Amino acid sequence: MLQLGQIDRSDDKPPYRQIAGMLRDAISTGQLIAGERLPSEAALIDHFGVARMTVRQAVQDLRAEGLVISEHGRGVFVRPAPPIRRLASDRFARRHRASGKAAFTVEAEKSGYSPQVDNITVTREKPNPTVAERLRLTPDDEVVVRSRRYLADGRPVETATSYIPATFAQGTKIEQTDTGPGGIYARLEDAGHILDRFTEEVGARMPTPEERRALQLATGVPVLTVVRTAYDTNDVAVEVCDTVKVASAYLLEYDFSAR
Repeated sequence: MLQLGQIDRSDDKPPYRQIAGMLRDAISTGQLIAGERLPSEAALIDHFGVARMTVRQAVQDLRAEGLVISEHGRGVFVRPAPPIRRLASDRFARRHRASGKAAFTVEAEKSGYSPQVDNITVTREKPNPTVAERLRLTPDDEVVVRSRRYLADGRPVETATSYIPATFAQGTKIEQTDTGPGGIYARLEDAGHILDRFTEEVGARMPTPEERRALQLATGVPVLTVVRTAYDTNDVAVEVCDTVKVASAYLLEYDFSAR
């Protein structure tokens, strides 16, 4: 049963922040679990002896942090958290491609969730300056652009856009919606571009309105950005992948030598 304290009137912290803090603690300690309804506005007013606006300000703080969501006519609920996926370099190992598994499938098996990919689009475009520089292309060259959204147990956790030089993708399934077993990297290796190494640049920011809609994010929820460049054994850049990830859905794991 949910146990909430009382407001300390001698505290400099405004009452609404104290209420938000107690509800936040209840969520973090598991007294309120994902999907559970918070006490009603009337119940909180009665318990804390405050005005309606004070309770609403407290709930708004939690909503801005992405901890709760409001459902019209039903109330306020603890926001379900997406499954946590651990990003490790092992996901790109050749043995996974050889067994017909793309990186997202490998992560799914390790994390115990059901993977899904949707919103797949494939186009040909001129590269933007950043992509052209990373792929060592000229502005007149073309790239195949593959955009998609990844879901874990039905919840969006990531969007990804890959840029592959059109000369490498032409005549392969990279230009089709379904790339086949092993994904893009398997098709590149089938075409003779044996992968040798990857570089990743990781950042964090607030999402754009379009990203919020695609990832179904509440106000105040940040995203991670990971830009990966893949190189073959001839040190030729064969793909740039720009991903936007729900920050709370990921742990980043890197294994490197101390030498």
